[in-house]
Amino acid sequence: MEIINALFHFLGPGIAIIVLFLLVVLPSAIKVLPEYERGVIFRLGRLSGGKGPGLVVIVPIVDRLVRIGLRVVTMDIPKQEVITRDNVPVKVNAVVFFRVINPENAVVQVENYIQATFQIAQTTLRSILGQAELDDLLARRDKINQALQQVLDEHTEPWGIKVTAVEVKDVELPEGMQRAMAKQAEAERERRAKIINAEGEFQASAKLGEAAEIIGAHPPALQLRFLQTLVEIASERNSTVIFPIPIDLIQPMIEAAKGISSMSSSPPKEGCS
Repeated sequence: MEIINALFHFLGPGIAIIVLFLLVVLPSAIKVLPEYERGVIFRLGRLSGGKGPGLVVIVPIVDRLVRIGLRVVTMDIPKQEVITRDNVPVKVNAVVFFRVINPENAVVQVENYIQATFQIAQTTLRSILGQAELDDLLARRDKINQALQQVLDEHTEPWGIKVTAVEVKDVELPEGMQRAMAKQAEAERERRAKIINAEGEFQASAKLGEAAEIIGAHPPALQLRFLQTLVEIASERNSTVIFPIPIDLIQPMIEAAKGISSMSSSPPKEGCS
């Protein structure tokens, strides 16, 4: 009160009232908007346009300023119960990235653009995932993310909202489905292992067949292989070693034994009378 009385005393009643009016009105008439904000001005209830960033002057009482942020908003969609196209119940959560590109529409076309985007994201998530199969949800998540982004962007475009990305974060499967998938994966690994073993045996048998043909065409090669086997056996510490003897080495002795036995079994010749 003392300051007001002093103003009235030194400046006079008229000037003092003007000064007091300016001191009260100027703070509400001057607004400073940062780079990431825009102001939507309504003059007597009608849309006047957008302002900012920087210094913005409005008419007090006549104008109303609504601040709108232009930075990307990260919205977490909680887990939703979804039944896939192949009738598998899953729980899925996602995250949505969006930003305001038209502040006027974000104020005029929708009451609360953040809440509206949240609700449309929930319903779209259940709708899109209900049309996808479980294998697509697990293996082709990028395709589902693009479909979610496209549908959300179409719904939020009239509100001045641009959905920049949608990412499915986690897919929670029932325990029974997890066990079934684990058994399927194990069976698939066993199948691949059996196929690899069969292919290895086939290739080995083919190489052995080629080696047998080569050795059969060159008898000295068989002798060299026999000597190599003896060297390999001799290098090991065995108490008993059995050496296979090629039949070619004892064939002369067998023939000689046959000749002796045939001579001894033949009857003696009678003397001449």
